[in-house]
Amino acid sequence: MRPSLRSFRIATLAALLASAAAAQQPRADLLLLNGRVLTVDATDRVAQAVAIAGNRIVAVGSNADAERAAAPGARRVDLAGRTVTPGLLDAHAHFSGGGADRLFVIDLSYPNVKNMADVAAAIREKAATLPKGTWITGRGWDEGKLAEKRLITARDIDAASPDHPVYLTQTTGHYGVANSLAMRLAGVSKDTRDPPAGTIDRNPDGSPTGVLKEGAQGLVRRLVPPRTADENERGIRELVKAFNAEGMTGLKDPGINAQTWDLYRKVERDGALNVRVFALWRGGSTIEGARRLVAERAATSRPYETTGDDHLVSGGVKLYIDGSGGARTAWLYDDWNKDWTGVDAGNAGYPTSNADTIRAMIRLFHDAGMHVSVHSIGDRGIDWVVDSYDQAMRDNPRKGLRHGIIHANIPTDHAIDVMARLQRDFDAGYPEPSASFAWWLGDTYAGNFGPARSLRLNPFATFRARGMTWANGSDYGVTPFAARYGIWAAIAREPLLGTWGGDPFGRKESVDVKTALRAQTIWAARQMFLETKIGSIEPGKYADLAVWDRDFYTVPTAQIKDAQCLMTLFDGKVVYQAPGVKF
Repeated sequence: MRPSLRSFRIATLAALLASAAAAQQPRADLLLLNGRVLTVDATDRVAQAVAIAGNRIVAVGSNADAERAAAPGARRVDLAGRTVTPGLLDAHAHFSGGGADRLFVIDLSYPNVKNMADVAAAIREKAATLPKGTWITGRGWDEGKLAEKRLITARDIDAASPDHPVYLTQTTGHYGVANSLAMRLAGVSKDTRDPPAGTIDRNPDGSPTGVLKEGAQGLVRRLVPPRTADENERGIRELVKAFNAEGMTGLKDPGINAQTWDLYRKVERDGALNVRVFALWRGGSTIEGARRLVAERAATSRPYETTGDDHLVSGGVKLYIDGSGGARTAWLYDDWNKDWTGVDAGNAGYPTSNADTIRAMIRLFHDAGMHVSVHSIGDRGIDWVVDSYDQAMRDNPRKGLRHGIIHANIPTDHAIDVMARLQRDFDAGYPEPSASFAWWLGDTYAGNFGPARSLRLNPFATFRARGMTWANGSDYGVTPFAARYGIWAAIAREPLLGTWGGDPFGRKESVDVKTALRAQTIWAARQMFLETKIGSIEPGKYADLAVWDRDFYTVPTAQIKDAQCLMTLFDGKVVYQAPGVKF
């Protein structure tokens, strides 16, 4: 056969195959046109338009590319130059519990309260609405944001609520304060010993101040009536809407139980779960409990094999190794600082339970083929966790479990070396930090970490230099959930009020906006085992998208924090449109 004829036939066949493929591809029923589409694909391409068929993206490119994919009668949305990103993701949000907190506890966060008088006033106002003896709970206070720059104590709140037991949880969730009535009901007195992995703060005479840290919180909190299933369900439903209003379409919820799973399923069946939830089961602190969890959940928690309907995923297990940078209970090598340059002598924090037991539990879950993420704040705690992963991989090499280090606040050089190697060799050892800690907790964190350790907080630039990726989360309700805050904070590294100066964390570990966005999109999707389906704007992926009033790539950094979401699509459906905005 002559070459020219052969070439003609090959070209004709290719054209026929391409035509057949185009005929089989679903035609788009929704076009987003005339925009700035930040695809977050492998080349960070910026496109003009997106075509969507049902719940999938079918074309990304120019307006003409989108039009070629359109079905007759397709809806066309003129973006008028507005920016589109993938739906933003939160790699660590206490969604199921935080939703109910939003509705049913006193919000003591800044700027609702700025001093002790504001705290007392909020309690007094709530007490006036409740029968005597009813528990009052609140959350969100942070001593770093209070004018007095100290912990709330029972003395500060007793007069506001003499007839109501009160427990107010600090924003980190790792400590709180009880009033005197609550302590009497709980039997907490001068003679009460600190429980294992817990601290009762005391006055000079040994009497309790009301501040309870880590395991000591349970002494009082066990008496607080639990929320009903209806209250928790309502919290989930309302928080879904709030996430959507911030352009957010997915999250990793750490530490759920069977009741929470059932609530998620119910909301999903009702068509109201307009976010993708990757759930981690509560791992506990005992080998016996770990074995029970493996027996109950290991077979259905294998996201590297299947993510089910890609909507509600039984993903793995959450554990704790240590406490909080706010409470100065996270596990360090050297004593904590206080008030920036002072030293909390004799206090280097502690493990939340037996460290050898946690290591054995990590190995047990690893051997069962379960993804594990461990809360690790302090440098010694982080080392313990990454070394536990490393030992598990040496003894039983398993690629693709993507074990995580939740928060990973101040990793040592050793920890970074191990994480980089685990990522390269085993697809494991991924930090799951919260960039917004530097902002929302920054005024407390800087004072506690001190000048040297503060510079090591969230070492994102070092991570990138080592070829590492990470998945950013808000840790809601520890910090506000809006992912725009996390994107901004990864670049700016600025504390909210600047109690210890405006730049206690330095800028050496800042990253650029494209990197910060990836940590809230495609890298977060990876830690949800959904990176082939969400996290970037590419044909074949779910149409989870957000439309914004500004271009994250071009506006000044300070303006990212105040970005407004104008429209959110989940699974190809518009689930949020800003009031007064027309397309």
